[in-house]
Amino acid sequence: MQDKPLIFFDPYPRNEEMVFTNDVKTELEKISNLIYHFGSRAPDELVDKNIEEIEILVGQTAMPKERLDKSKKIKAIINVKANWEPNIDYHEAHRRGIYVLSAAPAMAPAVAEACIGYAISLSRNVLGVYKKFLNSEEQYGIKENKFAYTLFNSNVGLIGFGNLARSLLPLLKPFNCKISVFDPWLPNEYLERQGVNPVSIDDLLSNNKFIFILAGVTTENEGFISKDKLKLIKKNSSVVLVSRAEVVDFDEFIELAENEYFRAAIDVYPVEPVPADSTFRKKTNILFTSHVAGALDYSYKNIRDMMMNDIKKILNGMPPIHLQHADPDKAIMRRDR
Repeated sequence: MQDKPLIFFDPYPRNEEMVFTNDVKTELEKISNLIYHFGSRAPDELVDKNIEEIEILVGQTAMPKERLDKSKKIKAIINVKANWEPNIDYHEAHRRGIYVLSAAPAMAPAVAEACIGYAISLSRNVLGVYKKFLNSEEQYGIKENKFAYTLFNSNVGLIGFGNLARSLLPLLKPFNCKISVFDPWLPNEYLERQGVNPVSIDDLLSNNKFIFILAGVTTENEGFISKDKLKLIKKNSSVVLVSRAEVVDFDEFIELAENEYFRAAIDVYPVEPVPADSTFRKKTNILFTSHVAGALDYSYKNIRDMMMNDIKKILNGMPPIHLQHADPDKAIMRRDR
């Protein structure tokens, strides 16, 4: 029916199981004329054929100014990944009052939970004890815990204070940690109101037993945690990298962690999938996982719920409240994949 709004679903690389379950499809078909494409990016011909009628665009479809000029009815562009890609003219969309939204808040709780698991695994040297056990070299009780330490009452540093950090903060609260934050995009007064201590990157790296690298990558901060910065980290501190690998000097990070300057858990990589012949696959002192921290059914249900709630609000003339709004100046600086 022509009186229904057109919703265009182009969510690649997300698939049906992640964002288009039967209940979502049924609900969208009730409230809209629905067009969807899976398995690849929607062909340009399909997008351009419908561009004048689209009211809600779900996915990473390219929306430069030329397409926005043709989009007579569009109200929102919803990125069901957790990033900002250089596929949209963010300033033009903002000027036109088009909501540009990201599912990042939906993924953050699961990643935050994983951060706690990684941190405790590192501080208790779970990987080292596991390897010793396999070789029948383990010791028992306090003897094996000579170099273990606890998260309770520890100094904790968060690099970046976005969705991930804000989800991690309440999980750290029971541990009574003293938490410092480095985030140059946020004023000190705001951070202090969140109950954290704003510090320089050098102070954060030098003074914390647990360090969580949670910052997104931009044109300004790529590789900013350099070899010299990494060497500020205290011996045997636990460092968790779960945001974007590009914010660190990744090769140096690997070498320092492997040589036990600090303990490290890594869930993200400069190239994904990681090539089978990558030399760091042979490193044995680092806790590696394969970008799994947020990839749970729980997270994808969050995406679906937030997406559907905000779509309904937008179509009813109300502002979305669940997904993250793009700040044009910051979004165009991001270098997410």
